Amino acid sequence: MSLSGTIAAVTDRIRERSKKSREIYLDRITRAARNRPRRSFFACANQAHSFAACAPLDKERLEEDVVGNIGIITAYNDMLSAHQPFEAFPEIIRAAAREAGGVAEVASGVPAMCDGITQGYTGMELSLFSRDVIAMAAAVGLSHDVFDAALYLGICDKIVPGLVIAALTFGHIPAIFVPSGPMTTGQGNDKKAEIRQLYAEGKVDRKTLLQSEATSYHGPGTCTFYGTANSNQMMMEMMGLHMPGAAFINPNTPLRDALTREATKRALEITALGNEYTPVGAMIDEKSFVNAIVGLNATGGSTNHTIHLIAMAHAAGIDLTWGDIAEISSVVPLIARVYPNGLADVNYFHAAGGMGFVIKQLIEAGLVHEDVRTVVGEGLDAYATEPKLGSDGQVVREPAPEKSGDEKVLTGWRKPFQADGGIRVLSGNMGAAIIKVSAVKPERWLIEAPALVFNDQLELQDAFKAGKLDGKDFVAVVRYQGPKANGMPELHKLTTVLGVLQDRGQKIALVTDGRMSGASGKIPAAIHVTPEALDNGPIARLKDGDMIRLDANDGTLTILVDEQEFNNRQIEHPDLSAHEFGTGRELFRVFREFVGRADQGASVVVGPLRQ
Repeated sequence: MSLSGTIAAVTDRIRERSKKSREIYLDRITRAARNRPRRSFFACANQAHSFAACAPLDKERLEEDVVGNIGIITAYNDMLSAHQPFEAFPEIIRAAAREAGGVAEVASGVPAMCDGITQGYTGMELSLFSRDVIAMAAAVGLSHDVFDAALYLGICDKIVPGLVIAALTFGHIPAIFVPSGPMTTGQGNDKKAEIRQLYAEGKVDRKTLLQSEATSYHGPGTCTFYGTANSNQMMMEMMGLHMPGAAFINPNTPLRDALTREATKRALEITALGNEYTPVGAMIDEKSFVNAIVGLNATGGSTNHTIHLIAMAHAAGIDLTWGDIAEISSVVPLIARVYPNGLADVNYFHAAGGMGFVIKQLIEAGLVHEDVRTVVGEGLDAYATEPKLGSDGQVVREPAPEKSGDEKVLTGWRKPFQADGGIRVLSGNMGAAIIKVSAVKPERWLIEAPALVFNDQLELQDAFKAGKLDGKDFVAVVRYQGPKANGMPELHKLTTVLGVLQDRGQKIALVTDGRMSGASGKIPAAIHVTPEALDNGPIARLKDGDMIRLDANDGTLTILVDEQEFNNRQIEHPDLSAHEFGTGRELFRVFREFVGRADQGASVVVGPLRQ
């Protein structure tokens, strides 16, 4: 089928809007690629430092300076389940590189924090900023300028977007992203959510809750719900930055290791030393980002990417907006139901057909650019496949299935679960916001109710425990949660509290200048409200009792208060000094001062392309 007119028009608009900034970016990486590999031009002392600790064979090869050298950027740490498997990857990569006649070295480690651990606590106020720290940490490793390609070992929420920003900043270097994969399936996500809600209501004890959580999160790999981490892996497939089908293979399996070896060998093939030079900054273009947005909507992915995608695109000189994301969403059907948009986890999703089936359906429907460059060559159709382990231990690929293995989890584009992807932009006299409705029942897409205003998520939780929220319809406004105020933490813990009230029959919504996540579910939530409260956005003028209308059907978020009276209200910002220190927050003062708006990527290191 020919390409959708809307997809083509949005792509053309992005390309035209980005023309000047993209030309500047491409010129910059073209100049950076000259005289490669750079180590050829180092003084001898500099060069000797670069391979002093290498194994004898690697040192011999680098001294001769005729082989490809891969820089490994790793987010390994022991504490986080998704990143623990990366401990073994460098040795696998080094061995595969030697076998292929090249060299691989760990160039740098980058931090990896877990929103699941910091959720609801002060550490979460570093979470969004960690993305930019990751980009900077990767840049430190690559700044030695001795690498011909890079392998990026990262998987979770801010790690992959940060690594993409780094990869595009060093856009003259070929890049392949190497995931660790999801943990095996534990307790079902629906049961986990049920126990959380029972605990919030005081119906089960803490021991029961902890046992439930430990049964859900039980081993190496990413969490198995479809949150930001697994949305990252979907996007890397859609953008052609993975080896095809790498996203959802479990850790510590022969196929996972074979895919890692394959990525290593492919990275050496696409350096400037060979005939298939594929600099990532030229490979990733407007079409690549449109494909990522299509995949995000088709699978019901994380709202965090409405921020990350903009920052990632800006790193490549591509001017992406919330309007582009919303317009694409309007024509992309939802074809996957993975928790929290359904009961299945990502392992079941993969078994039912996974990314190969999704990409095959999107190509067939004319909803993606098939003619894109990827790390394996031309064309997205290479990703409409399923990887298997061959008898010789190498990766072999079969065509993606024609039919879903379970149509309650994956369906074809002709009979979607929902006509659009469910990510929408809300606008009105409160500013702009994002809402994800793919997990929200349609009868809850419209709510008009009085505001209950909180300046901290703990205030709302305390009000719930005190019974002050019982028996009434309301819109919970949780403000001073934007990037400038306190780093824009996720407020995912509020989902359980508000879910209890909604299940009792109350009409509830959330409006916030903070974030939720890919794990957000059934509560209508207008998030990322911009301008934020600390920027004197309208949300800062709200008072208890103000009527708010949230209508996801027509994309509006409106304060139903006399305009003159509302605008005449004085803004008195609360004391936010408690957010300025503790848990390392004092080190991030400069981030809070200089961070950009949510709709411009909420970044310190990547500025908006339009002033």
